Amino acid sequence: MPVSSDYRPEPRFFDLGADYADAVQAADFPQTILRFRNDRAAAEVGLEGLSEAEWIAAFGRFEPLPGQPGPIAMRYHGHQFRHYNPDLGDGRGFLAAQMRDASGRLMDLGTKGTGQTPWSRGGDGRLTLKGGVREVLAATMLEAQGVPTSRAFSLIETGEALERGDEPSPTRSAVLVRLSHSHVRFGTFQRAAYLGRKDQIEALIEHVRSLYHPDVATGDAPGLLQAVVEASAKLTARWIAAGFVHGVLNTDNLNVTGESFDYGPWRFLPEYDPAFTAAYFDQTGLYAFARQPEAVFWNLTQLAGCLKLVAEVEPLTDALNGFGPAYIRELRAAFLMRLGVHSLGEAADQRLVDTTLALLREGGAALRWEPLFFDWFGGFASSARALSGPRAKLYQGEAFDAFRFALMEHEPDRIERLEHPMFAAREPEEMLIDEVEAIWAAIADADDWTPFQAKLDRLEAARRAWGFTA
Repeated sequence: MPVSSDYRPEPRFFDLGADYADAVQAADFPQTILRFRNDRAAAEVGLEGLSEAEWIAAFGRFEPLPGQPGPIAMRYHGHQFRHYNPDLGDGRGFLAAQMRDASGRLMDLGTKGTGQTPWSRGGDGRLTLKGGVREVLAATMLEAQGVPTSRAFSLIETGEALERGDEPSPTRSAVLVRLSHSHVRFGTFQRAAYLGRKDQIEALIEHVRSLYHPDVATGDAPGLLQAVVEASAKLTARWIAAGFVHGVLNTDNLNVTGESFDYGPWRFLPEYDPAFTAAYFDQTGLYAFARQPEAVFWNLTQLAGCLKLVAEVEPLTDALNGFGPAYIRELRAAFLMRLGVHSLGEAADQRLVDTTLALLREGGAALRWEPLFFDWFGGFASSARALSGPRAKLYQGEAFDAFRFALMEHEPDRIERLEHPMFAAREPEEMLIDEVEAIWAAIADADDWTPFQAKLDRLEAARRAWGFTA
């Protein structure tokens, strides 16, 4: 299979051996209909030159890419809604390949819906087409908003009729491939700790340190934890600034690079609501919007507990205690990024965050979440646009006056971005559930992929307009 000269296979996780993963094979699907390919992401790892037939061979039949040893199902444990489960692992996916991107980062091609593995626990190992469509939409929106996220790489419909208890069945099936910096989860460490394998913890520390946090000294478990804490704090702050609710923040759904992945019952806020949940089964609101920082910190404490096998408690505790300050710092930075303004210092930046949240709270369903950031992007340079737009009547009163004063203090950042045609529109690109369901309905009812592709095209335009970096 030909690939570009930039392609450099480097199967690093595979080198850890059989204690960490199991060799598997993809299911033999009755159909392989290409529904989505991410050529921009493919170009980053030298795979943009694949023909459609080669793409389907690689990501529908999973013929190994050159230099790759074949797929492996990764082993891990995890806390699921705070209950420990030692029977996890890649149950409907696997690590298909690892390669360097143009910047030299080691990247994973991981799958979802590739069939049963030793960790399937009786499940069919499949993915619904709707679930695949939803993951493509979520990842694309989050990338546009500057959230560190895996990218949806490929979506292929597989021609099977799946039975599901929580949605109309039978339903169409698919296999998804995501491009991510790492699939080493907190739960990967938990499995080694559960087995009492100090040697595996040490091997994982060196693996993660050398490949993902090379500034950490060899064998420095507290230093590695600090790096993961800081990356996780940034991720959590970016979720909040995006108005995003992941929905299932179990320890097997957080990784060592602070990169969001595995999108199931996700939602974006329809309006500011700290108690908003994404998953219908999250009946206690454990992973509600405003509880996500708490959830991430709790999961970090589980990772720290694993590292106690090889490190003293006090420096690990010190690393953990850095999460709160790092999160507040990153939240200020995330809100400034979303409003398109420069920092003015800790006090002024915090005042802007506080007044933004107060205005969102007061505006409620009439204002929603995303429109505020759209209307006022670029700071006070956007005042004429915002005050003549569809939400002009909402921009008055004490909460708005406080927000306006705080915003006026901050200088615009790259004000030329406002020249993008997107900012001439009256409404921003959102990803609310009604639109997601309408996109799926067109596919389910008439096999019409036009709304799906049109949404992706608009999100790409938004990504370019915002100019955010994760």
